[in-house]
Amino acid sequence: MTNIAAEITNDTEVFDAMRFDAVSGDMVWTGRVGTREAIRREKLAVDPGSWKFCPHQWLDDRGFVDRDLSRKHPCSWPGPL
Repeated sequence: MTNIAAEITNDTEVFDAMRFDAVSGDMVWTGRVGTREAIRREKLAVDPGSWKFCPHQWLDDRGFVDRDLSRKHPCSWPGPL
C-alpha cells in the first residue's frame, strides 16, 4: 500500500502577495500566497523575504495556495497556510 502523504513534497516556490496601501504608504500583505507568476499576473508585488516552498497540490488553477487544498493534501511541514 502506497502512503500518499509520503509522495507530497515541497516542490513549488511561493511568496506572500503584497499590495501598496496609499493611506499608510506601506506594502501590506494581501492574505494570499502564490507563485511569482500568479502574483505578478494579479498586478501585486512579490515579498522576496517570504520565500518558501509548498507542494504543487496546494495550488489552485491561478497559482495561489488554496487553504482547502492544503488541508486535502497535507504535508508534514510546513502546516496548512
